[in-house]
Amino acid sequence: MEYTTLGNTGLEVSRICVGCMGFGGSADWKLGEQASREIIDRAIDLGINFFDTANKYADGESETILGNALAEYDSEQFVIATKGRWGSGQDDRNAQGLSRKAIDRQIQNSRDRLGVETIDLYQLHRWDDDTPIEQTLRALDDAVSRGDIRYMGASSMWTYQFAESLFASERLNLEPFTTMQPFYNLVYRERERELLPYCHEKNIGVLPWSPLEHGYLTRPDEEWTTTTRGEGLVDNTHPVREGNNPEINRRVKELAEEKGVSMAQISIAWLFHNEYVDAPILGTTSIEHLEDAVEALNISLSTSDIEHLEEPYTPVRVSGWDSARERMDYETETTGGE
Repeated sequence: MEYTTLGNTGLEVSRICVGCMGFGGSADWKLGEQASREIIDRAIDLGINFFDTANKYADGESETILGNALAEYDSEQFVIATKGRWGSGQDDRNAQGLSRKAIDRQIQNSRDRLGVETIDLYQLHRWDDDTPIEQTLRALDDAVSRGDIRYMGASSMWTYQFAESLFASERLNLEPFTTMQPFYNLVYRERERELLPYCHEKNIGVLPWSPLEHGYLTRPDEEWTTTTRGEGLVDNTHPVREGNNPEINRRVKELAEEKGVSMAQISIAWLFHNEYVDAPILGTTSIEHLEDAVEALNISLSTSDIEHLEEPYTPVRVSGWDSARERMDYETETTGGE
């Protein structure tokens, strides 16, 4: 395993972060506790020390599964990240959003489910138009002071919103965001226009979600549309197959065959070679896929390889941080996401 410093936090994290969205819940693609723990155990065996979940995943069950699994180890050796914004399905209206009351309750509930005194990285799952960012930042700053969380992060927002947040933290002398989770992969690179260069300049840790574009970068274009995930997303707001993405998919397949590896490994290796990326969040429900991702650390891509993969890219529709209601509908209707 390779490790990197996460932004300006000083934390040493594995180059792969295991995403826990697939742990718990009743959907047929999700895993029960035993199968989830087998993946967590194997990840630890492979040297992974970084796990990302959210209070919304399986109405909090994902956090419970992760907490129970890590309780079998010295939990202080891991970096545990979770997210808040919507709360779990059992929460009432005032547990939703990013008001002080909502944040305090969501953090406490997440700590209880994870079985930890302090959450290493607490992230905003989405922006809240109904709450001034100053109120949210003050609540998070207080949570740091109490020892409930160590670091603050954000996910999937407009660059101006993220910049406004960092400016407000500096102006008010509050703890700033130290990480960003953007939707980013080889066929969705819109965040390179503003957000990623801004994060790079500010030394913000970048943790891309959906690094394999909901499975599109794991198999040929024509095969993906016949999968459960492909059928669910083909007419969705995600621009999976727009622009020249089918050509990029073809080039990934071509390079994978040339190097004798899988398409997924080429796609992940591209992120490992990317100057913006600290650790992609790999949401896997398969030990084999987890092991393949770790092996991708050993794949060397030349400058010409990278140029060949990137050259066909054209702008596609902006996606990945829609409104709270749209996002909730999206996570309910599809078989993947953040």
